[in-house]
Amino acid sequence: MTKLILLALAGSCGTLARYWLSGLVYNTLGRAFPWGTAAVNLAGCMLFGLLWVMADERGLIRPEARLIILVGFMGAFTTFSSLIFETAELARGSQWAFAALNIIGQNILGFVAFAIGAIIGRAI
Repeated sequence: MTKLILLALAGSCGTLARYWLSGLVYNTLGRAFPWGTAAVNLAGCMLFGLLWVMADERGLIRPEARLIILVGFMGAFTTFSSLIFETAELARGSQWAFAALNIIGQNILGFVAFAIGAIIGRAI
């Protein structure tokens, strides 16, 4: 139960951090391009990489805390960082076709799924 509460709290913090950072970027650069989302995704990838190395390679973050930080905070901050991390793990294992499929497939299929959802929403 404590783990779930900590995940929820970390997720709340990640959501607020996403809202703050994207808002700051949009207020600075405008909304002609999704700069806020891009900033969150890129910052999330960098932060995920940093935290992963600190936890996995350096052992500076305990496994229990790693779960709370990476799943709770980072999961709410941006799921794009998870996509990139999982793709990097495939590449690290020399599974290049799966790495490419993961990036290309999720982006293309995500766009198609969005379009289908929009069509269904308009039909209802």
